[in-house]
Amino acid sequence: MERAFSGLLRWLGCCVAAVPISVGMALAADPPSMTALPALHPLIESGSTPPPPWRIEGLPGQRKPYTRFDIAVVDGERVLRVEADHAYGNLVHATQLGPGGPHLLSWRWRVEEHPAQADLRQRDAEDMPLRVCALFDMPLASVPFLERQLLRAMRLKAQEPLPAASVCYVWDSRLPPGTVLSSPYTRRIRYFVMHGPESPLHAWRHEQRDIHADFLLLFGNESATVPPLVAVLVGADTDNTQSHSLAHLAALDLH
Repeated sequence: MERAFSGLLRWLGCCVAAVPISVGMALAADPPSMTALPALHPLIESGSTPPPPWRIEGLPGQRKPYTRFDIAVVDGERVLRVEADHAYGNLVHATQLGPGGPHLLSWRWRVEEHPAQADLRQRDAEDMPLRVCALFDMPLASVPFLERQLLRAMRLKAQEPLPAASVCYVWDSRLPPGTVLSSPYTRRIRYFVMHGPESPLHAWRHEQRDIHADFLLLFGNESATVPPLVAVLVGADTDNTQSHSLAHLAALDLH
């Protein structure tokens, strides 16, 4: 049980402070319908770091280095630079978007360096150079029994809401595009591999995903409806493999 707790803390603890309090108060029951808010605040403005409401989140009591999120110029364009050096961290934007709200998530990204020996299928090697995630407030009643009890326990331990379903788009160095799998830490996190070893480094790729359709693809066996979106997350980590990664991201938008 303790190992399962640590797994949930690794992945869900990063998002504790990001989930709006009003959403957290409703987590014990089915969440009410929510009015769609404006699109995501831009990641890039005039400063050297992403502006609020974007904020960096790590693990509870994290002592390891945090992933760095800075603004850099690549090909004459200001973009987000994401660097992880034996590090873990996420850049999170809280939302309160109901099922009728924006659901097309688009962005451009490129990987400069993959973390050495990373493997999304292994707990001791689950690192990645870049991920873009949509976090959903799926009702606990839809979560399988054992996972539901564990999630309830984690929410009590953290004294904060934790998302019950996260869809993460990743760029991987081993798995082919289109691969879907659960995190080896927790099935509450499910991955969709967008690019694999066939994609060259140092090259931009443009993405647009219907996060509602992808939620149903990855969690449709648990919920026939799309729950509210409570956060969007950008992250990278190399703490398991004790390695280094570098990637860039631009034009992140929810519409």
